[in-house]
Amino acid sequence: MEEFVSKNFIQEAIEKDLKEGHYDHVQTRFPPEPNGYLHVGHAKAICIDFGMAQQYNGTCNLRLDDTNPVKEDTEYIDAIMEDIQWLGFKWDKVLYASDYFDDIYKCAVKLIEKGKAYVCDLSADEIREYRGTLTEPGKNSPYRDRSIEENLDLFKRMTDGEFPDGSKVLRAKIDMASPNLNMRDPVIYRILRAHHHRTGDKWLVYPMYDFAHPISDTVEGVTHSLCSLEFEDHRPLYDWFLKELEFEAPSRQIEFARMNLNYTLTSKRRCLKLVREGIVSGWDDPRMSTLCGMRRRGYTSAAVRDFIDRVGVSKADSVVDVRLLEYCVRNDLNETAPRAMAVLDPVKVVIDNYPEGETEYMEIENNPEDVNAGVRKVAFARELFIERDDFMEDAPKKFFRLTPGQEVRLKNAYIVKCTGCKKDENGVITEVYCEYDANTRSGMPDANRKVKGTLHWVSCNHCLQAEVRLYDLLWKVENPRDELAAIREAKKCEALEAMKEIINPDSLKVLPNCYIEKFAATLPPLSYLQFQRIGYFNIDKESTPDKLIFNRTVGLKDTWGKINK
Repeated sequence: MEEFVSKNFIQEAIEKDLKEGHYDHVQTRFPPEPNGYLHVGHAKAICIDFGMAQQYNGTCNLRLDDTNPVKEDTEYIDAIMEDIQWLGFKWDKVLYASDYFDDIYKCAVKLIEKGKAYVCDLSADEIREYRGTLTEPGKNSPYRDRSIEENLDLFKRMTDGEFPDGSKVLRAKIDMASPNLNMRDPVIYRILRAHHHRTGDKWLVYPMYDFAHPISDTVEGVTHSLCSLEFEDHRPLYDWFLKELEFEAPSRQIEFARMNLNYTLTSKRRCLKLVREGIVSGWDDPRMSTLCGMRRRGYTSAAVRDFIDRVGVSKADSVVDVRLLEYCVRNDLNETAPRAMAVLDPVKVVIDNYPEGETEYMEIENNPEDVNAGVRKVAFARELFIERDDFMEDAPKKFFRLTPGQEVRLKNAYIVKCTGCKKDENGVITEVYCEYDANTRSGMPDANRKVKGTLHWVSCNHCLQAEVRLYDLLWKVENPRDELAAIREAKKCEALEAMKEIINPDSLKVLPNCYIEKFAATLPPLSYLQFQRIGYFNIDKESTPDKLIFNRTVGLKDTWGKINK
C-alpha cells in the first residue's frame, strides 16, 4: 500500500500550479532587508523558502531588499549570508532589489502613462489624514486629477533632484474608498537623497517595498512568493501592480503564519536599544533571539530546523512555547555532544588513603549515544574537585550525595566514603575528606557494587580553570511585546525604561572559578559539550586556550516547571 503523506497548504498550492501548467518549475526567494540581524522568526521563512525549492527540484535566490539606503549596511548582508549557510541552505544566486531599479522605474512611468499613478504634494501626515480609517473611506488627494503629461513631467523633475525630500511622492491611483487601506492610493516612490551601498548617488528617488517587491519577484522569475501572514492584506496590491503592468507570467504570493515564541522579543528596534544601551553584549549575545546569538549560545542548526519542522506551516498565528525549541536542542546535543567532566562551584576532596603523588587514568566514553565516538583517558589522583552542592555536612535522609559516613561513586572511578570535612573561620567548608575502596574501579572485584549516588569530579592537578556563563531567558514575562506596551501606556515612559522592568535579572550569571578537564582546551570555539550531570555547553567565540569561556546552552532536563511555580 502506498504510504499517505500529508501536505501543507503551500505544498498543495505549488503542486496544483504545476499540475495545471501555470509554471513548469518552482523558483522561490528569501528577501530580507539588510537593516539588522536575522532572528528565530526568519529561520522559519528561510526553511520554507529554501525548503520548498529543494522539495520540488527548483531554485531559491537570496535577494536583499535594499530599497531603503538610510538603514542598510553591508555588515548586515554578511551576517544574513552567514546565518543562511549555518542553517544548511545554499542559494542559487545572490541578488538585490537594486538590480531592478531601472525596471522598477520604467514600471512607474508605465503606470503614469496609463493614468494609474500621479504625483502628490501632500505631506506624510496629510496623506495619513486623507487615507481614512477602517470604518471611514478616504478622500481623494487634490492632486489626484493631474494630467498624464503633468505627472510625467513632475516625476522626471523629482528624479532629477529639483524638489526637496518629502515634498512630493508618486502614488498609485486605485480606490480611496477601498475597505483595504493598502489599496487607498499607496505611495510607490519617494524623494530620498541618500547614498546607496550599490548604486551610489545615481538615484534621488527610491521605490517603496510594496511596489518594488512584486516587480522584483516577477522580473527575477520567482514563481511562488512565500511570505509571512502580515503581508496577506498586501496581496491585492501585489496582484494589482502585476495586472496593471501586464506581466505575462506574474508571481504568485502565498502567506504563512509567522514564528511567535513566548518569552521572546524579535523587534529589531527594541533589540537595537538593548545593544546600544549595553544591556546585552551585542547582536550575538546568547540571550538574544538572533540566529547569531543562538549560534553563539550553542544551539545547533539541526535543532533549529527540527524545531521549525515540528511547529509546521499554518495559516493561523499562534505562540509557540520556547520549551519546544529547548527540547529540540537538547535532543540533538544528546546525540552529538562529547561528554566532559567540569565542576562549576568547586570544593576540594582529599582521598586520605590514596597514594600521594600517584596518578591513574580512567577511561571515559566520549558519547555513550554514539558507538563511533570512542573513548579518552581522564587523570585521577588523591586531590579532586567536586561540586559544593554535592556535599552536605548535616544531610537529610534522602540526600544521596556526599555526607559523613555515606558512600558515593566517583563517576568512572572508585567508590569513596566521606570521613569528615574542614572549615574556615567563617564556617565555610574548604576541604572534604574521604577514603576510597580500591576494589571498586572498573575491572576490579567489587566494580559492580551498588551505591545510590554518583558524582562527577576533576583532578585538582590535571584540570584547567575556566569561566562559565549561565544563560537563561532574557525576559521574565511570557509576552514581552504586549507587556512593554502596557507598561508604556500606564507609566507614559520610554521603551528602554519599560524594558528594564521586565528583563530577567538572572538571565546571566558568570562563574569565574570553574574547573574542567584539559581536553576541552584542544577544541575550537563554538564546539559543543555536555558537562556531565550539569547540562549542555559550548565554547564561546572569545575563548582561548589560556582563558577558557563556556556558555550554557540548555540544561540536561526541562526545569521550567520548577522555576516558574
